Amino acid sequence: MDAYLFVHFKEKPTPDGEQVYFALSRDGFNWESVNGGHYVLESTLGEKGVRDHTIIRTDEGKFVILATDLSLANSFHGKYKGDWANIGTGGSKSLSLWESDDLVNWSEQRLVELGDENFGCLWAPDIVRDPTQGDYVVHWSSSHKSNGYGEKGIYYSRTRDFKQFSAPQLLVQKADSGIIDSAIYEEDGFFYRFLKSEANPETLILEKGSSVAGDDYVRIDAFDEEMAKLEQGLYEAPTAFKLPNGKWCLMIDYYGVPGEGQGYVPFIADSLADGRFVRSDESFSFPYGFKHGTVLSITSEEYERVKRHYSPEVASS
Repeated sequence: MDAYLFVHFKEKPTPDGEQVYFALSRDGFNWESVNGGHYVLESTLGEKGVRDHTIIRTDEGKFVILATDLSLANSFHGKYKGDWANIGTGGSKSLSLWESDDLVNWSEQRLVELGDENFGCLWAPDIVRDPTQGDYVVHWSSSHKSNGYGEKGIYYSRTRDFKQFSAPQLLVQKADSGIIDSAIYEEDGFFYRFLKSEANPETLILEKGSSVAGDDYVRIDAFDEEMAKLEQGLYEAPTAFKLPNGKWCLMIDYYGVPGEGQGYVPFIADSLADGRFVRSDESFSFPYGFKHGTVLSITSEEYERVKRHYSPEVASS
């Protein structure tokens, strides 16, 4: 793979921010907007807004985007009465899904109802392939009736085709706080799970385990040491990818200021196993504040196809 695609949204007070945006990079360091900085896919179902995007390339070469079915612009002050707690318990039980064979021609939007009446809102989906079973594990954060809709946990469902999904199960619950924004990656036969801990500490944590859905995950101390250097309670939404030089880049969404100051901050480590992700702002450039999304490695051909398809000349023709 020779380039990168960033699928994300923008934090704006208007509905156009909560849609599907693309950005491109040749090196993972310097990013450019796609489609003139306008969204490339629009949510017309559910809350008619999407957040917390993820994308995966399947074994069959298909691309799948999943996102939280939620629009603060459309619903926060009406349906949810200006209260995040109302979203947590009464938000959407579905995730929004699009599919494509080429990253430019996308299917109609579908809503995948993975939650039932026992779930609060389904937040921040992510997808990881399970090599032992040859399927895909969709995982997300939710409050649940089982603990009185208290601290959030991470739940998961399995699928082979993104049409049939297994019944949700609990993936992990943290004993002393809620957890959200899970992201799981494989390196050298082990799995690394990033989580946003909502307390104790109120920042990102990283765990290592031997299988996607196993119960033997342990914290990586070096990661804790680096995250302790950050102001607590201001970072979330981890997404990671391997750079051309073999190192790993971790993007963490900085939401600690209002408006344009929000967006991703990059951290670099030699490996996931090493876990010592060092903040590296000076090495990166972004055209605007990217919000909660996922980076996908793509080919040069795919990079050119996306750039060409969404160029101003093509978009206006």
